[in-house]
Amino acid sequence: MERKRITPDPSAFPEVFHPLLKGEIYDSSCSNAARVFYLPEERCFLKTAPKGSLQREKELTAFFHTVYKAPAVLAYLSDERDWLLTSAVEGEDCIHPDHLADPKRLCDLLGETLRTIHSLPVKGCPVEDHRERYFATAEENYRRGEWDLSYCHDAFATPEEAYAYLNGKRHLMQKDTLLHGDYCLPNVMLKDWQVSGIIDLGNGGVGDRHVDLYWGAWTLAFNLHTDAYRQRFFDAYGRDLIDGERLLLVSAAECFG
Repeated sequence: MERKRITPDPSAFPEVFHPLLKGEIYDSSCSNAARVFYLPEERCFLKTAPKGSLQREKELTAFFHTVYKAPAVLAYLSDERDWLLTSAVEGEDCIHPDHLADPKRLCDLLGETLRTIHSLPVKGCPVEDHRERYFATAEENYRRGEWDLSYCHDAFATPEEAYAYLNGKRHLMQKDTLLHGDYCLPNVMLKDWQVSGIIDLGNGGVGDRHVDLYWGAWTLAFNLHTDAYRQRFFDAYGRDLIDGERLLLVSAAECFG
């Protein structure tokens, strides 16, 4: 996780958070959609994004905190923008050079950890059907002409082919597993090669395990610059719960973001 020390302008922050700005503050943002600030003296992260966009993340983070190793939600404010304050998780994320230097160990840990997450109880999860927004997003992006076939590993030659497969097979997608929703290396924290926490849970919910399996395989290929660990990851997770047809269905959906 990259962190750049900054001198914040207090006027850009809600007054309730001004006491947090007296110490060191770092910008650890990794996307254009949101800004994330690390406050080491307070041992917390402050995230801001457009109004209404962090409520789901707040609810899911609070829920995961009760069943696994997610950070605690310390404050949430929705005004002109959304602001989410969470406790910091110890350790470094999985794209730290020390972790990437041992890809086999990292791959096995990622698969085993995902199996553990998928064994968690779903009762009380605030997002009871992950599929609703998942399919709605794919449908909207297809209609808008937005797609990227690289996400389907050459399984489909055209967006129309991917969309047809998605519509023809969408009934296969289950709603029986607690999902992280964005199971990528930067969102899994390690300390001494033990999982210390999972973060960025805004896309989670109760859905089909193959969404997380897809992203676990994708993130290893993306961050290790090779697809050589894909099968090892599936072995570490356990092939008894992996359905190739549903995995292909997820890849069709992911073509449309």
